[in-house]
Order: sequence, then C-alpha cells, then structure tokens
Amino acid sequence: MHRKHKAYVCTAAAVVLLAGGPAAAAAAHTADAARTAPAAAPARADVDAAAAVAAALKKYPGVVESLDKDGAVWHVDVIAKNGKHAELTVDTRSGKVFTENADNTDDNSDDGGNKAVVAAKVTAQQAMKAAVAAHAGQVTSVEWDDDDDNGSRYWNVEIKSGDKTTNVHVDATSGKATVSGSDSDGDGNDDNN
Repeated sequence: MHRKHKAYVCTAAAVVLLAGGPAAAAAAHTADAARTAPAAAPARADVDAAAAVAAALKKYPGVVESLDKDGAVWHVDVIAKNGKHAELTVDTRSGKVFTENADNTDDNSDDGGNKAVVAAKVTAQQAMKAAVAAHAGQVTSVEWDDDDDNGSRYWNVEIKSGDKTTNVHVDATSGKATVSGSDSDGDGNDDNN
C-alpha cells in the first residue's frame, strides 16, 4: 500500500508540473511550508490612556475625575452622573477592569467637588486629546484641578515623550491647552523654572 501512495503522489506532482509548470510547484511548496510553519505571535500593545478610560467607563458609566499610570495598571477615578464615586484599576496588558472602591455617597463639599467635574464642558477624554495636540507624546496622567484662588477649573495632563514629561493644562470650559512645564531629568521639578 505504501508503494501505491508514492505512485499517486508522484503522478499528482507530474500533473501539477505539466499543467502549471514550475510556478505551480513553487506555490504548492510555499503553501505546504505555510501550513507547517508556526504562527507568528501577534504584537502586544499595552492599553493606552484612552483605552483605559473607555474600559473604565464601560464598567462604571460616568465621567473621569483622574487617571494615572502606575506600573502595569491604570488607576481611574470615575464619578457617576448622580455624584457617586468609584476607584477602578485597569490592567495595562489585558484591559481588564477591577473595582477597588465604590462609595454610595456623593461629594457635597463647599467647592462643588464632584458636581463641578460632572458639569465641566470639557471631559478628561477631550482634555487628553487637546493636550496631545499641543504637545505630542503618550498621556500618563490626567487630573481635575480647580484653583480656589481665582475660580479657574482645568485638567492637568502629563505627557511623556522619550525621557521627558510635560505638563499641559487644559481649560475645562474652553478646551484651550497650555504647556505649563516639563521635567526631563526625572526629579519631579519643572526644568522651565
């Protein structure tokens, strides 16, 4: 039976060569090699700030108050429309979201607290886009900030580009982005001072 199998294979190869010539034989060999070669591993991309925000908001709908990358996780603070607050963690590799803490009370502080973030015309996502448009790089943190002295409200966005971290303030009403400082030596102090 083994001889008959070889005879059929040889006959089939001869027919391929006669019908399609050397190109058909090469294509058959390439297809055979592709079937036996191990599949290439897909390139793994870490979850970026925008994807972390999207994942967090899918799990806990509301508005983002802050976002910060800490090693292999993103910490995302979300405020629901009713003022309730949740602290979420998003894994940078898998995108899985874990609830660290969710409280059942809203913030009724004198300055408006969570209500100001919920009412802001510019969201954290919009602030990230404006900041990256003003200074190219990867967002590493976003934080709501309301300056009690002059009543201004803005988003502070940190952008990393190479070994340099740049702070960009984005006005919570107009969306205007202003580069406020950078730190290229990692000491936490602005190099612009």
